[in-house]
Amino acid sequence: MQHFKALLKDEAGTAALGAALARTLVPGLAIYLHGDLGSGKTALTRALLHAAGHEGHVKSPTYTLAEPYTVALAGGSVEIIHFDLYRMVSPDEFIEAGFREYFNEHTICIVEWPENGGAVLPAPDIRVFLSVHGQGRDVELQALSDQGSQCIDRLHFAPNL
Repeated sequence: MQHFKALLKDEAGTAALGAALARTLVPGLAIYLHGDLGSGKTALTRALLHAAGHEGHVKSPTYTLAEPYTVALAGGSVEIIHFDLYRMVSPDEFIEAGFREYFNEHTICIVEWPENGGAVLPAPDIRVFLSVHGQGRDVELQALSDQGSQCIDRLHFAPNL
């Protein structure tokens, strides 16, 4: 499967990667974001959503667990659900909230802290690993499906050197 690695020198690099990822999005995609607090997961998601056409505020769904956004994609309207499972006490909360229904061929799901969802989460198409590296971030994208591989193939991103 495809993978991609880069060093993002600063927040502008993270924003540029988010914009590049937005151009690869297709309905049905599940992207899981891994990294410590402050590693840039929400910043990457915010940049992706703005590049995908969302014009309003993008808040971290730390307390609500999920925030929906509607964007125009390939001539149609697509819902992107941004999940933040950091404060989730048990994977059962995910099921009880009815969140699994969003993982379908029409919706794009972006999940921060997927490890807190355990086995109740569907398999992702792409895993993104972010880690602090000096003033910047190391990033690795791993495709785990054909759809994820196609997205990484379409990714046109030159890290800020």
